[in-house]
Amino acid sequence: MKFPIKFYKVTRGIGLLLLMLSCKLALGAETELRLEAQALFGTIDPVTSEEMNAPKIALGRALFWDESLSVNKETACASCHLAGDWGADRRERSLDARGKLTRRHSQSVFNTQAAVAGLRWLADRPSGAAQATGSVTGSMGFAEREDLIAALRLGNYESHFETVFAEQSQPLTVANYAQALQAYQESLRTPAALDRWLSGDDQALTAQQRRGMRRFIDTGCAACHDGALLGGNRLAKFGVLSNYRALTGSDAGDTGQMLATGNEVDRDLFRIQPLRNVAQTAPYFHDGSVATLAEAVNIMAQVQLGQQLSSAEVAEIVAFLHTLSGEVPLHFSAP
Repeated sequence: MKFPIKFYKVTRGIGLLLLMLSCKLALGAETELRLEAQALFGTIDPVTSEEMNAPKIALGRALFWDESLSVNKETACASCHLAGDWGADRRERSLDARGKLTRRHSQSVFNTQAAVAGLRWLADRPSGAAQATGSVTGSMGFAEREDLIAALRLGNYESHFETVFAEQSQPLTVANYAQALQAYQESLRTPAALDRWLSGDDQALTAQQRRGMRRFIDTGCAACHDGALLGGNRLAKFGVLSNYRALTGSDAGDTGQMLATGNEVDRDLFRIQPLRNVAQTAPYFHDGSVATLAEAVNIMAQVQLGQQLSSAEVAEIVAFLHTLSGEVPLHFSAP
């Protein structure tokens, strides 16, 4: 059966119109997703060479990697935050200078100085300086904070402190040690594919990763994991709708914020984990009880949002979370 030429022209015109319309709708959805993501999240700026070479940051870098600044002369800040683990620790718990295991799984030091709520699983350290100060008698193992000063002198740091803190009459102090470490960690930023896409690079994310972002938002994950770090802005109960321990096998003894306050209302409150580089920093949760990212996503959907995701839906969200992985900073190594 033959159709007149006019018929072919009409049908081809309709086909082109439908194609143009579908492209326009797809473009509209892409623009809408980007605008929504820009409002929910945010971008991270790359570190500059000027920052990396700044005297205070250079001093902080030396301190971060120096094992002699601990009671056993074998432990540094870097001992619990490894370059191969994107600034985190793949062990469930780290070993401190006294030979004891830390209470909780070590989180990455990349990007997290910008966390609004504060640092660590309970947000109990308001800044990197506060964390560094606390670690002197914590992971570094000294009996008193001032014991660190003798170790700094033995390490020939006095002249470096005098240069960096030249305006002070007594530069070699624990407070200045902490300030230098904070400055170094503030420079450990890892912009990733998400940042490029949010800034207008359409090719930065795959179609699956964009679908994963859409699902991450629509499922409700972004209600807690928001901001430039996708988390770190407040505390939340782990196990809002059901007991997470049934799925993770976690120890019932760690009740989160309740351990510090003794208040039942604080049971299982933890800082919402920033998700930057999350695909590189297994295992997951405060006790390192979950080995894979897909399992962690599935558990969070169930106990926090009351949703049972399909394997395809989990895979989409995991694909999106991979867009948060940046490169290990060039200056995250011993000087």
